[in-house]
Amino acid sequence: MRIASFIAGRPAVFGEPGPTLFRPEDGGTTGVLLEAGEAGVAAAVDAAAAAFQALRATPLHQRIAWLKAAAQALSAAAEEVAQIIAEDVGKPIRLARFEVRRGAEFIENCAAAMPSLNGEVLPLDSAANGAGTIGMVRHVPYGVVAAIAPFNAPVNLLVQKLAPAVAAGNTIVAKPAPAGLRTALKLAELFTAAGWPDGLFNVLSGDRATALALAAHPMVRAVSVTGGTAAGEALARAAGAKKFMAELGSNAANLVFADADLQAAATRIAGAGFEASGQQCISAQRILVQREAMARFLPLLVAAAKALAVGAVADPSTDVGPMVTLAAAERVMAMVADAEAKGAQVLLAPSRNAALVSPGILVEVTPQMRLWQEEVFGPIVVVLPFDTIEEAVAMANDSPFGLQAAAFTGSLKTAMRLADEIDAGSLWINEASRFRLDLYPFGGVKTSGVGREGIRYAIQELSQLKFIGIRP
Repeated sequence: MRIASFIAGRPAVFGEPGPTLFRPEDGGTTGVLLEAGEAGVAAAVDAAAAAFQALRATPLHQRIAWLKAAAQALSAAAEEVAQIIAEDVGKPIRLARFEVRRGAEFIENCAAAMPSLNGEVLPLDSAANGAGTIGMVRHVPYGVVAAIAPFNAPVNLLVQKLAPAVAAGNTIVAKPAPAGLRTALKLAELFTAAGWPDGLFNVLSGDRATALALAAHPMVRAVSVTGGTAAGEALARAAGAKKFMAELGSNAANLVFADADLQAAATRIAGAGFEASGQQCISAQRILVQREAMARFLPLLVAAAKALAVGAVADPSTDVGPMVTLAAAERVMAMVADAEAKGAQVLLAPSRNAALVSPGILVEVTPQMRLWQEEVFGPIVVVLPFDTIEEAVAMANDSPFGLQAAAFTGSLKTAMRLADEIDAGSLWINEASRFRLDLYPFGGVKTSGVGREGIRYAIQELSQLKFIGIRP
């Protein structure tokens, strides 16, 4: 089966056959990806641009109605969409079902936030030559927005871009990762059937070449990306002088102080590190533990990891399913081998069965090892000791990344100091790094990206300020 694009409200075949897509769990094929390329990008952007011109005067209440209809359509098809995610991504079905519910709630919450997107009136008479004039500032859309989304949360990380863009009055061309393509196509089908106008939401099949062509298209005025840092930098270069938002790589630090509830810390960090095979940008990777608590904490972490169910995606009890591809699983095991060869000790040995990798915990890791330097994006964590808060902060910040970090402590003083000194876009205290709510601004510092997602923050990012001055 050829997996094609969705443009102007209907399936659209563009491009030559590309790679075959495989199910992570059993290696079976789901179809052949078509690389839409420049011809597909041109058709999709033309459709989105025409829809923007036709819809730009659409009143707010109509956009609210579109979003509510989309949320209802996604909720009604929740089980079907969750099954596609489980099959194509390898995400355990319980986690896939949660993702779909969260996606529908996110769309609904964007609709609810829209009436509060106010402009402002400026006191122009604060300048002498402004006396007698009126100044207003409004939020206006960019036009065509490109949404480039990864595989690991094919509903959530797409609607995090889609719903705010529509709320702000834009039209969308989405280019999902290959493993997320069937999910995105299903959303486009559902939302069109729910009443979305043709061209409001378009989906392109393809991989790197199509993503770069989309970002570079001159009629695309804003680009929102979630993915790896190297991919984000390449897309930023292709995009050039236009609005660019990016949530990129991570190597999340989770700090555990001796005064913390160690059992709670171990349980939450194990879930953050290993659930969904660690394939989340904010999955726990580097666990920094105060030395005096290390002997008590490590057995708790190992026990919490062993308590997670590793197995079939269709089993509702499964916490850790297969990685998205065999190559991804082999890459993770190579990073473990690199650390062992350089002197790291394996506290809980990971095993690989095809694309399924079980949780792994390593200690005595050094900064020369790939597991310290790079984003593992797999079910592996490293544990290192620290003595003082100064040392903990220095170790946590010893990374080119800075997306979301976490710390466990019973001290408010420690928590507030970490809030000032940890270099990350978000910091959780007494919750692990993979915990995220859609109400707060989410995004990174350093090479973890630019811009912020989160309901009203994303709507603001995907609109631009326009000033209107009047001399009555």
